[in-house]
Amino acid sequence: MGPALSADDEPRDRSGRPYRGLSLWFDQLAERGPDGAPDDLAPRPALDAPTEADVVVVGAGLTGLWTAYHLTEADPSLDVVVVDQEVAGYGASGRNGGWCSALFPVSADALARRHGEPAARALRAAMRDTVVEVAATAAAEGIDCDVAVGGTVVLARTRPQLERARAHAASARAWGDEVELLDARAARAVLDATDVLGATFDPDCLRVQPARLVRGLARAVEARGVRLHERTAVTRVGPRRVLANGHVVRARHVVLATEAWGAHVPVRPRTPLTGRGVAPVYSLMVATEPLPAAVWDAIGLRRAETFSDFRHLLVYGQRTADDRLAFGGRGAPYHWRSAVRPALDRDDAVHAHLVEAMHELLPQVRGAAVTHRWGGPLGVRRDWSPTVGLDPSGLAWAGGYVGDGVATTHLAGRTLADLLTGRDTALTRLPWVGHRGPRWEPEPLRWLGIRAGLAATVLADAEERATRRQSVVAHLMAPLLGH
Repeated sequence: MGPALSADDEPRDRSGRPYRGLSLWFDQLAERGPDGAPDDLAPRPALDAPTEADVVVVGAGLTGLWTAYHLTEADPSLDVVVVDQEVAGYGASGRNGGWCSALFPVSADALARRHGEPAARALRAAMRDTVVEVAATAAAEGIDCDVAVGGTVVLARTRPQLERARAHAASARAWGDEVELLDARAARAVLDATDVLGATFDPDCLRVQPARLVRGLARAVEARGVRLHERTAVTRVGPRRVLANGHVVRARHVVLATEAWGAHVPVRPRTPLTGRGVAPVYSLMVATEPLPAAVWDAIGLRRAETFSDFRHLLVYGQRTADDRLAFGGRGAPYHWRSAVRPALDRDDAVHAHLVEAMHELLPQVRGAAVTHRWGGPLGVRRDWSPTVGLDPSGLAWAGGYVGDGVATTHLAGRTLADLLTGRDTALTRLPWVGHRGPRWEPEPLRWLGIRAGLAATVLADAEERATRRQSVVAHLMAPLLGH
């Protein structure tokens, strides 16, 4: 941490892009980091010699840092090393929509079909508890990350969407989630968007500034004695051994916390989240300038509720602590052979569609400048199911969150800490532990399939607008999306 640097001196990633250009969230760090002082994003020292540890974690995002945090909580004597090819939070952890929610990509109904009703109930309860745990830990560690306990409102803006809202509320309550169905008037009182017919409200979600959360967590694990090496590229991973910056790190356990980047991590034996085990799919965001109080009086979100609607092509947003509207969505194409490059974080056409969708949903912001455009890859598994586990070889993993990772990473970190310290707990018996599932098809089938899925999602929304009935296309897709 330190004073903000000039544009010529500010730290840059390996492609030459300033770190503060990653997202609105990273840009805001120049004014206020997680301890209240500016975070200049200067990389921590890279690994420059061979070393040994009890555990080496590859990836300094939320998964890797929560794992390090809970390992040191479980056993303070453990020697933990975390390495990252860039800086802490560089991946999805510093670019996401700032929802810390109890959402899990696989529905409780689908979990019950696969693993039984008790297992599904246990995972739903664990996700709800995790939201509370994240807020409590941030407060205990003095991490200033703009936490607001506002919940989530999901609007229904067509008749088919209203039917889905009703079905979702009924199903959620059956699984112990306190989801409330709102009529049109109550929904507009929360968020006065266009064409509102109703909504669901879920209290189990925090609004957070994700870059401050992950950067504060990095500071917290260092205070616990964890060795964190940034600008340290991993070129080979095997049981009890990582090659990073040309130096060998030996450890009893290796944790892979690479999310979408796992598609390109050279690992033997392979894990469920490396190679064709995970596909990088891009999600993009925009943010407005700070909006005046009169505009927010017209929009709502007075408790900093996060928001979405029941369309098939996902959109999401939040009211930031400095009164911007941050708005994101899917729609960016999958790139050939799971490509992940800085140039793919921007897509002029997709960003333009996002701005158009934001204005159509909330015309109150039409006159506001859009000051930030960004994006990044998230990890998607073939069966849409996140996974956490430990191989007998000593390799551990967690990820595949499909964009619902801000809370799930915390659950993953706690679970990995139990697995690595040999404890049999309620967390290690949850149904996602040890889950492997199918791998993605080789190219060109993977490219064709994922792009066809995106096109089908767009078609499903168009079909519902034209027919005013539930989409047949979406019904056919549902088994492929964890429903």
